[in-house]
Amino acid sequence: MSSRGASAGYFPVPPDAGGRAGRRWWDSHATEYLAEHGDFLGPTDFCWCPEGLREAEAGLLGPVADRDVLEVGAGAAQCSRWLRQQEARVVATDVAGGMLAAGRVLDAQTGVTVPMVQADARTLPFAAESFDIAFTAYGAVPFVPDAERIHAEAARVLRPGGRWVFAVTHPTRWAFPDDPSERGLTATRSYFDRTPYVETDDDGRVTYAEYHRTLGDHVADVVAAGLVLDRLVEPEWPAGHDRTWGGWSAVRGARLPGTAILVTHRP
Repeated sequence: MSSRGASAGYFPVPPDAGGRAGRRWWDSHATEYLAEHGDFLGPTDFCWCPEGLREAEAGLLGPVADRDVLEVGAGAAQCSRWLRQQEARVVATDVAGGMLAAGRVLDAQTGVTVPMVQADARTLPFAAESFDIAFTAYGAVPFVPDAERIHAEAARVLRPGGRWVFAVTHPTRWAFPDDPSERGLTATRSYFDRTPYVETDDDGRVTYAEYHRTLGDHVADVVAAGLVLDRLVEPEWPAGHDRTWGGWSAVRGARLPGTAILVTHRP
């Protein structure tokens, strides 16, 4: 979840207001975000989550060399840059121009250039059956009220047999305070309360919104899109990993799952 705004809490907002807020937030916070997390993510590395699970060890996308791969909600395209080095034909998309601009800086710094397209994950500008693999590592899905549209678009652009893999905050986390200390180990909300977390500015405008879905909701969304769930990955907090990232920490990681990664495919 983000840093606090003028007002922050759990309350309903109009779907359009919440959906638009993500683009504005990531546009204005791209530099700040990368300054805080860029070293951990790596400019040409593929990190799935705050637990530090790398695609190089997990292999959740399957073989990528000579495959057409789409990254949705790519941020600065760090994962896509790694895929380019694995000989994948990759395209990175993000709704926020600020993040893509930061990606261009990383292109220049690393010498690994990634094709980037500014696009809403709910209306991808690609023809049907254009990709062998599509994925997102904490991108897009948590920040819109209608994530089912993202899964439907992923299914549309995949070729038969293609994989759609996405990482999100583990849904159980929403029952607990977003606090990396011992206070974050006591449930204070109902897991089944789907009221979004929202921040507003002094004028009451929504500046940030994040949406909760239960594990059942995520499964229902991918099934409705015509996808098949192959695997649910819940990365454990690794020994010796002492980094704190928002509400993620060794304290909480020892007791609670922090990330859920769903591996699916189009039949």
